[in-house]
Amino acid sequence: MNDTALQYVLAALLVLPLLGAVGALLPAPPGLKGRGPDQAVLRHGVTVTGAVLVLAIVLAAGFDHDHPAKMQATTDLNWISALRIHLHLGVDGISLPLLVLTALLTFLCALYSYFKMPAGPSPKAFVALLLLLEGGTLATFAVLDLMLFFLAFETVLIPMYFLIARWGGGEREKSALRFIVYTLLGSVIMLLGLLLIGVKAGTFDMVALATDNGSSLSHSTQLLAVLAIGVGLAVKAPMWPLHSWLPDAHTAAPTVGSVLLAGVLLKMGTYGLVRIVLPMAPDGMHTFAPYLAAFAVVGIVYGSLACLALARQGNGGDLKRLIAYSSVGHMGFVLLGIASMTPTGVNGALFANIAHGLITGLLFFLVGAVKDRYGSSDLDTLAGRTGAALYGRAPRLGGLVAFAAVASLGLPGLAGFWGEMLSMFGAFKPADGLSRPAYLTFTAVAAFGTLLTAAYLLVVVRRVCMGDRGTVDAQPALADVRGYEFAAWTPLAALTVLAGLWPAVLLGLTDPAVHTLLGGN
Repeated sequence: MNDTALQYVLAALLVLPLLGAVGALLPAPPGLKGRGPDQAVLRHGVTVTGAVLVLAIVLAAGFDHDHPAKMQATTDLNWISALRIHLHLGVDGISLPLLVLTALLTFLCALYSYFKMPAGPSPKAFVALLLLLEGGTLATFAVLDLMLFFLAFETVLIPMYFLIARWGGGEREKSALRFIVYTLLGSVIMLLGLLLIGVKAGTFDMVALATDNGSSLSHSTQLLAVLAIGVGLAVKAPMWPLHSWLPDAHTAAPTVGSVLLAGVLLKMGTYGLVRIVLPMAPDGMHTFAPYLAAFAVVGIVYGSLACLALARQGNGGDLKRLIAYSSVGHMGFVLLGIASMTPTGVNGALFANIAHGLITGLLFFLVGAVKDRYGSSDLDTLAGRTGAALYGRAPRLGGLVAFAAVASLGLPGLAGFWGEMLSMFGAFKPADGLSRPAYLTFTAVAAFGTLLTAAYLLVVVRRVCMGDRGTVDAQPALADVRGYEFAAWTPLAALTVLAGLWPAVLLGLTDPAVHTLLGGN
């Protein structure tokens, strides 16, 4: 497919969700109302997100896989001349997998919601917000202007706030408020850093800035820019200790909100570090990289210890909250790979991004299904005498829970393994000028974190799938995996296996682009 055709595909990919969001608020056309307006608008959401997924697949199929470092499907139109802001779009081997992941997860969430709409206000608003969230996330990964990046980054916050506040569970308004306050404060700080780079370099064009590789920015400017942008992106990543909004948001969010929050929104922070900070301010990043690595490994161990505490019998841990804390640890590996400033580490970080989106998205779907069946995600309730024991009561559901757990702990042959391993390999031999002894220590701590991760996930599998000691053996059967659940979960499980067995598909896209972003190092 030629580049002009890809331009139209990428533009349609970004515009269609926004048009769909407007259409969701309009009355359904005659003859398309189905059993009622609620069903019609939910079907509209499935149709639009399905069309977006098809466009993403067409974009991936037409992408020139022989030159993934080249920015393709580019559009560059002058938008606000006085501020030198361009409507600049494009995709390369780094952004393409994230675009496809976003389109896939949003479609699966829309499909799941068609059959299992979360309790709350009108489905019209729900579908409109879901599509607006998709449009903002896709734009974040496709725009190539710093100001457009900021606008797309901010667009995502409002729909996620309302999805949590209006369709969430207990303490949803408090959790949603905490989410929006944390992320908005981080965004304000990030904006200052983006403006500093744009003003000092004389352009907001991300491709030109990356090609320049920081040569037009003084060392002090790079330091300030990395500090400001890094703090804003670290909140979204989420990096310890700026993560505290995440467990509350996940616990309160509806199932599809948790899937999208973990699957794609967290990736916006780490994507920004790779796309903006690493190539545009390499000297500043070199100074702060050891601190980022230190925070990353603390987050790995902290997240795992928090999960172990929640998983223990008698602690009243919430399974959704546990999976949320596990994201702090898993994203710590992503940040460690980025902090190594090596092609190996950054490739590992990008691979772990995709793997986390697939696996944790599946985990939140499964936890939502367990909660729907029991009315609770409290671990002590699920593992008690009247609790889950899924292997005996719902064997397919229990098998999927076990599969997602072992994928999350990084079992070789599944997607979770490669990202964590490559991130630690990158940290084992960091970029020139970074302290090798310090990074060897970080690698050792991260390796210890993998053991803690295995420990808490195996405890969760034992308690949820088998039940605690004393659980009555003969319990009534439970509704096993339903048809719509199978349709929503199978693609994630299949891609987790595919990425684990054939990692070259993803690494072949990212590796040339990463070398280009790192200045050919």
